[in-house]
Amino acid sequence: MVGEIVKRCCGSPLAATALGSVLRTKTSLDEWKAISSRSSICTEEIGILPILKLSYNDLPSYMKQCFAFCAVFPKDYKIDVEKLIQLWIANAFIPKHNEDSLETTGRHTFNELASRSFFLDIEEDKDSRKYYSRKTCKIHDLMHDIAMSVMENECVVATEKPSQPEWLPDTTRHLFLSCGKPEAILNDSMEKRSPSIQTLLCDRYVETSLQHLSKYSSLHALKLYISTESFRPKPKYLHHLRYLDLSESSIKSLPGDIGILYNLQMLDLSNCNYLVQLPRQIKYMTSLRHLYTHGCSKLKSMPPELGKLTELQTLTYFVAAVNSPDSSDVAELQNLNLCGQLELCQVENVTEAAAKVANLGTKKGLRDLRLRWTSVSDSEVLDSFEPHDELQVLKIYSYGGKCMGMLQNMVEIHLFHCERLQVLFGCGISFTFPKLKQLKLEHLFDFERWWEINERQEGQIIFPGLEKLFIQDCPKLTALPGAPLLQETCTGGGYRLARSAFPALKVLKLEKLESFQRWDDAVEGVEVLFPRLEDLSIENCPELIALPGAPLLQETCSAFPALKVLQMKNLESFHKWDAKAGSEQMLFPQLEKLSIQKCPELMDLPEAPKLSHLIL
Repeated sequence: MVGEIVKRCCGSPLAATALGSVLRTKTSLDEWKAISSRSSICTEEIGILPILKLSYNDLPSYMKQCFAFCAVFPKDYKIDVEKLIQLWIANAFIPKHNEDSLETTGRHTFNELASRSFFLDIEEDKDSRKYYSRKTCKIHDLMHDIAMSVMENECVVATEKPSQPEWLPDTTRHLFLSCGKPEAILNDSMEKRSPSIQTLLCDRYVETSLQHLSKYSSLHALKLYISTESFRPKPKYLHHLRYLDLSESSIKSLPGDIGILYNLQMLDLSNCNYLVQLPRQIKYMTSLRHLYTHGCSKLKSMPPELGKLTELQTLTYFVAAVNSPDSSDVAELQNLNLCGQLELCQVENVTEAAAKVANLGTKKGLRDLRLRWTSVSDSEVLDSFEPHDELQVLKIYSYGGKCMGMLQNMVEIHLFHCERLQVLFGCGISFTFPKLKQLKLEHLFDFERWWEINERQEGQIIFPGLEKLFIQDCPKLTALPGAPLLQETCTGGGYRLARSAFPALKVLKLEKLESFQRWDDAVEGVEVLFPRLEDLSIENCPELIALPGAPLLQETCSAFPALKVLQMKNLESFHKWDAKAGSEQMLFPQLEKLSIQKCPELMDLPEAPKLSHLIL
């Protein structure tokens, strides 16, 4: 029977995956036979659409709605997963399930559909301005055809200016516009028709006002790119609105009566570069669950009484102004159950008392915290925030302290422009960060030591799981951290003694380190090992003369046994591949790409049997 089912898939991986997702929910042989016996399941003549439709028909009714709604996006469109789930919620497609939030059920729904191959190319995608990271996905063209066949005229996608006057039927419920001057097209069409549109997504800039506004009263979800301050949406016509996306618009403010949008759940103002304030009336939007303000560089404060938005789960950017009746301080965050990412800027205005009241330690859903001072200045407020142990990402900008205490459960740590920082690890800090995967140190002009004098713990590796290390513009740093001695087995037999502060490191980038000389700040004479390093880039390190020493016992050993890419640029003193005295060359057994630029003292190439790309 299995062979018969495989044959019915006609060699299509998509069909096989879709059919497999159906069969995994069937628990009896009779159910398998029933599916196998369907004559239209998949043939060379009719293709794989029947099997994809079978997979769709096998879904629960609410999942059918959720997937069919995706017909509102053009083919090959990169969909923001978080916003897709919020659009499902705005259109009431997600049912309430036990004690789970609608967002939790929405994520489970997406994951289930993804496991059945309704979504593909799922990946993390950094915002172009690097303020926010998001997950995106696409839909296979054939799956999109299934969604379109289900929705028929309920979904309309216009990527070019419509040529037919009947392009917008009265049955339209969900509309996507990605053609020039969408407001002109809408104004003309809505004058003649009155569809009960629930979703309107404009993917091009709106330059003039929308007319016939009363005909938009059925909207549940609205996305507009507004290119002029003269036009802003009119809240009095949008009472049913649950989703409002004005990201990347050129507005300086929002309408004062926006507070009447009592049903609004999601407000996206991200990357509105001209936005200078949020209206005081926002405190009345008591259904608001997600407020995106990252990338609003001119926002100077947050409106007062923001803490009244007790349903708020997402707040991506909070401006801490000097305490006044016209703004909120961080203490307003006390009763908000924030999740995801939060950036606090103008931290110089935060008092220790307010930081403690903010109570970030109770916000277990918070995964990414960013603290930004306007300029480097004295501040003792950092330790007062006390985030919870499950916080994964910490990014700190322009902190004015001389020593950094770090949380051990971090996955990523980024330090930028902390120009007074001298020591990474202070007294009493346990030097093990078992979960840390990425560490970025940038523009730390006084940073010279990894720990306080005599505080180093020799018996353990500090970064056992670190995979990416970036160090840039740290002119006083002379060496990487030391590590305990290890007995390393060589591929050709025997063993050697080595130090490996980074046993899991895959990517290492060193740039503009004017004093960097050594690969280990421990005693000389023992080689340093990077057993999993695949990508090494060194640039503008004028004092570095060599790479780590080669093996003590076996010539087939290497300090870089897994290295595939090596890039070196502007290394004025670098003149030998092997720091070990008496050895002429270092072996790179896996090196495939080598780039050497402006290294005037280097006269030879290394031994690298797999080298295929050389740039000089």
